[in-house]
Amino acid sequence: MQRVGFVGIGNMGWPMAANIVKSGRYSVAVHDRDSERSARFAREHGCSAAATLADLASAEVIVTMLPTGHDVHQVMLQDSGLAASLEPGALVIDMSSSDPVGTRELGPVLAERGLTLMDAPVSGAVPRARTGTLAIMIGCNDPQAVMRAKPLLSAMGDRLFEVGSLGSGHATKALNNLVAAAGYAAVSEAMLIGKRFGLEPAILIDVFNASTGRSFITEMVMKEQVIEGRHASGFSLGLLAKDVKIAADLGAAVRLDAPVTRLVSERWLLARDRLGGARDNTEAILAWDEDLPGAT
Repeated sequence: MQRVGFVGIGNMGWPMAANIVKSGRYSVAVHDRDSERSARFAREHGCSAAATLADLASAEVIVTMLPTGHDVHQVMLQDSGLAASLEPGALVIDMSSSDPVGTRELGPVLAERGLTLMDAPVSGAVPRARTGTLAIMIGCNDPQAVMRAKPLLSAMGDRLFEVGSLGSGHATKALNNLVAAAGYAAVSEAMLIGKRFGLEPAILIDVFNASTGRSFITEMVMKEQVIEGRHASGFSLGLLAKDVKIAADLGAAVRLDAPVTRLVSERWLLARDRLGGARDNTEAILAWDEDLPGAT
């Protein structure tokens, strides 16, 4: 059985790693900064827990699911990092929402040590992580590595998209979340304006869904998460703000004047700063419900 090391057993990483174990095709060892969390996962799912990164040295494939690309760099390159202990030929799959420019910088560094880097971020949040039906965006410079990874990725997702060279997966994920975040911001402002004018939010959303304003946000988010006050999408405000900023930074890196992207990023960063990054992303509307400056 192929040996897989999974680093990062958080809200997303836990069900993703669980589905790899459930597939029955891999020998899995998990590692998390919270060693008790790793041990509990191992007990519940019948795999092994790695107390240190060095304990994953024999892995043929490493999967990282961490908050930021900086965390991935640390795991791979810090003192006692994985890059120094993995055997040449190992495949590293970064499924975090990382900065695509940073991913392209990390790839050659790992290649010097005989390691192949692939980015394969996901979309679908916690519910689809649990059911193994994530959408996965694959970026890699090595077609053979992609073929090698697909069976493993298929244990976590049912839609695999090969989107280009290394870093392309992370770029695609950030741009997808930019579009979603822009849609949420626009619908939120429309709801807040309508509510102050005296419109019923639920009826307004029904009209959007029967008209040209229909989107994933209006169909799947606004009523259940916002109007009903659940705010339990499983994706934090801080992470979405981070992804939108990645998209804005990417626009600057490719020298495109993208004012809408910059404004959307500013709005999400404002919501994060006002409410805290740990809040659910669907709570951002609470931070935007404010009067015009100077209004009386």
